[in-house]
Amino acid sequence: MERYGVLLAAITASFAVQGAVAPSSAQRVVVSGLVGGSLLLAFWAAGVSPRLLLLAGALAGIVLALSVVRALTGGVGEGATRLMNAVLVALGPPAVALGVVRSLRATGAVRIEAVMGVLSLYMLLGMLFAFVFGTIDQLGGDPFFAGGSPATVSRCLYFSFTTLATVGYGDLTARSDLGHTLAVLEALIGQIYLVTVVSLIVSNLGRRARRARRDPSPSASAD
Repeated sequence: MERYGVLLAAITASFAVQGAVAPSSAQRVVVSGLVGGSLLLAFWAAGVSPRLLLLAGALAGIVLALSVVRALTGGVGEGATRLMNAVLVALGPPAVALGVVRSLRATGAVRIEAVMGVLSLYMLLGMLFAFVFGTIDQLGGDPFFAGGSPATVSRCLYFSFTTLATVGYGDLTARSDLGHTLAVLEALIGQIYLVTVVSLIVSNLGRRARRARRDPSPSASAD
């Protein structure tokens, strides 16, 4: 519970900074730091080998360093920054899934730790699509949103999570066919994930896994 609780708190903090803090050089550095920290926590919670954890730390450090360079000199573009953050976030969900599966196998029961794990994965998916949308806007040449609405970090995050939750307010819409396809994909992932993985985990919270029935021994059948 402690590991995934810390991970969920870090992801929530990253979400809050991206969504509520006004864009600035300092904000971008903090976001990259929180995203990198979330990746390290995801690997730590999954119990991966020290070598993989070290590689994740090196990658997170590189992204953070490039964000600092951008803040100080402007030598790194906004599109590159969002792409690097997207890469970091993309590595989180597989690690969280691995850790949750290992936890279920080790304990033989669905505990609150697993619930926090699947919620962390859900939030990471929303953040991943948000960074992808922002990357497309910055590197694609044309605005991502219809009507020329600026694809700020907070707007990409807002559009991503309303799509993932299949709310669809309609105030922001993707402009291109690629954007439409990604939005549909995210909506499908969000809907399927909630009605299968999350509902299954929550409905079995506290229950122990069923053990396979053993065949009666020959001596028992003889008796």
